[in-house]
Amino acid sequence: MINHAPAHTPYDGSAEPFTIGLRQLDPADWIEVDDRLASYLAEKDRLESEHPSRVFMETPQSRHAQNEVLAMLMAYLPSSFPHVYRLDGNRMGVGVDRVVDLADTSVPPLKRASRLVQEDLVTMEKVDDAWRLTAASLSFPSSWSLASKFNRSMDEIHAPVPGFQAGTRNAELIVRMFDNLRVERPVWRLNWSIYGDDQLHHPRSQPYDGAPFVDPLAAFIRVERQTLRKLPETGGIVFTIRIYVDPLAALQRHGDRPRLAAGLRRQLQSLQETELDYKGLRLRRDELVNALQQLETVEG
Repeated sequence: MINHAPAHTPYDGSAEPFTIGLRQLDPADWIEVDDRLASYLAEKDRLESEHPSRVFMETPQSRHAQNEVLAMLMAYLPSSFPHVYRLDGNRMGVGVDRVVDLADTSVPPLKRASRLVQEDLVTMEKVDDAWRLTAASLSFPSSWSLASKFNRSMDEIHAPVPGFQAGTRNAELIVRMFDNLRVERPVWRLNWSIYGDDQLHHPRSQPYDGAPFVDPLAAFIRVERQTLRKLPETGGIVFTIRIYVDPLAALQRHGDRPRLAAGLRRQLQSLQETELDYKGLRLRRDELVNALQQLETVEG
């Protein structure tokens, strides 16, 4: 994977872990495209070919919402990134040589939409008085599987997350936010985790007793950029998840290295035991903290 300066650094203190941390999103900034687009889409194609039931699921009633998402992207992408996306009737050119048939009804609409972008796409809809995950094209999960969350309620989806279980203030705030989200005011948030590799597809839960890294600076920071948009016709919500994977060593070359290293160190030190377990960092925190302390110095 090509080395880049990190696109987003929520670990610098601008976003506290295990908080909702929603911000207003300019609709013009809904989707992000970079020079890794082709490699992300190629990996989606591979996963869809080898593990189709692992990366896509839908309920029959979700098709209307899926079509809304596809129509939104068909309008948004060519106008926002004309150098990348070219709409010709019902076919979308992507980059140099990729063409996606947007009218192929043998393929679910959300899957067609996901073939266009680096983001994973999820629809949430109000069913039986609860917000449920009704469809998803999920190629790049961060330590969770689609099968375990599919058609589940918000409380069930967030049950493993410290501080977000049913009955907590965070759980109530999320449902209220979903209920009150407005079409013209989408929102976004960031979170981060640390992995031992740069793989995009991580469906397995983090090990609670994750072994120490051989070299902390050879680990990778995984950042999720999540957006939420209300769908005007169905009243559902499209949830996008964009994954960024950067080597921790990239901080060593960053112009703002001391601040970023100190921010990540402080966030690691602030995590409670249940939070460390959830992130698979219980046995890894001390070595990461020591490595980051060395990066905080301007020299070296």
